[in-house]
Amino acid sequence: MLKSMLNLESNDDVVMVGLWGQGGIGKTTLVKALYNSTFRQFEGSCFLANVRETSKGCKDLVTLQEILLKDTLLLQQRLEVSTVDKGINIIQRRLGCKKVLLILDDVDDLRQLNALAGDGKWFGNGSRIIITTRDRHLLTCQGIYQDHVYEVEALDDNQACELLSKHASHMHQIRIDLVNGALNYAKGLPLALEVLGSLLSGETEDVWESTLMKLSRSPNKNINNVLKISYEGLDENEKEIFLHVACFFRGWTRQYTKKVLESCDLETTVGFEILVQRSLIRIEYDILEMHDLIQLMGKDIVNQECPGDPRRRSRLWLYDDVDEVLSHDEEDCAVKAIVLELPKWTEMCIHPDAFTKMRRLRLLILRNVLDSFQGLLCLPKGLRWFEWPRCARWIPKFSSGSMKLVGIDMRQASVTIVPKKFKVSIYLHRSFHCLLHLHVYMCITCTRTRNEVVFPSF
Repeated sequence: MLKSMLNLESNDDVVMVGLWGQGGIGKTTLVKALYNSTFRQFEGSCFLANVRETSKGCKDLVTLQEILLKDTLLLQQRLEVSTVDKGINIIQRRLGCKKVLLILDDVDDLRQLNALAGDGKWFGNGSRIIITTRDRHLLTCQGIYQDHVYEVEALDDNQACELLSKHASHMHQIRIDLVNGALNYAKGLPLALEVLGSLLSGETEDVWESTLMKLSRSPNKNINNVLKISYEGLDENEKEIFLHVACFFRGWTRQYTKKVLESCDLETTVGFEILVQRSLIRIEYDILEMHDLIQLMGKDIVNQECPGDPRRRSRLWLYDDVDEVLSHDEEDCAVKAIVLELPKWTEMCIHPDAFTKMRRLRLLILRNVLDSFQGLLCLPKGLRWFEWPRCARWIPKFSSGSMKLVGIDMRQASVTIVPKKFKVSIYLHRSFHCLLHLHVYMCITCTRTRNEVVFPSF
């Protein structure tokens, strides 16, 4: 496919091709194989590896320009380049009539492309420039469009099994369910298959089982560090959205998630687009998806905020953590979001003042959570989105000050009194749900007695 995109038989023009995909997917391995099989067809060639790491400053870009000139011109020593602009002039003058093959591996900034390849016209006809990146938008900015972008995808099951067996000796002696567990963990990601294969090579079945159990709780550092590079390059808006999706909203609809996150002052239209371009999420039929290991990386970022104390973490999604935080009235709680969706109705004892000290709490969604508490439950005034369908017979009360709530969903709750702050327009659905409009919506179930509908008291 890549050779077809490169159209190596033609010497009429310069062709630029981009390889795009998440970290560890095999972009560098693939482009190395391509380079080794084609470089002899060119008058000069250069493979600039790890451009992102090497080009931290202008001086490092100059170093890359010097390497490019030395390798393509087959010089014994580097040409000395004083500035990036002078380097560009030398590249244009010395390589403008040469047919070259140039690989720019792991590019993450337009400055790198502007210093090393420009628009491609710096080189002679028949030249080929191949760029690998995690950021698809970078390729678009460089004028490389869909027909010249190759998306590197995960290995299929047979390829994944072959790669794992290459690195894990004696794998044929291991139970098939354990092998399948390893393949399921890696989900076709070559980096994960290589690391996992090396970890498990020559080990007993007990070690395989224990290793897989450990990895299901916390990611392998060698894999995690590679995947985390994409996250670290994000702006704050995109980091927040990514962590919300990784911890809470994978498998939920984009439209619903957009509504929730925008209530928390996050810009999701551009945020989702950037996360897709950086290969951190996918949107399939309007459902938010991501690779299992990327989700595990996101959750690990949150867990590492304070491994031993869930009160010091920004997000909670596990029953035990939520139960520990909500069963007490604790000072100094750093939690910004709680989303707990349980598979079946589960009781939880919530302290009446549990939310009082959660001044940072913006998002609270509890599904299939049963609480026997009755009376006033004080919620923080900074809360933006609150969902607790079929909650117990209690009344939400907000801390003093202006309320910032955007959405509230208490459908099928046995609420008999609604605070005055919720006195807004009412719309009655056929299902006898009373929809109270805030900025987005509020949904509280009405009760019905014989032939009449009884609204909650105001």
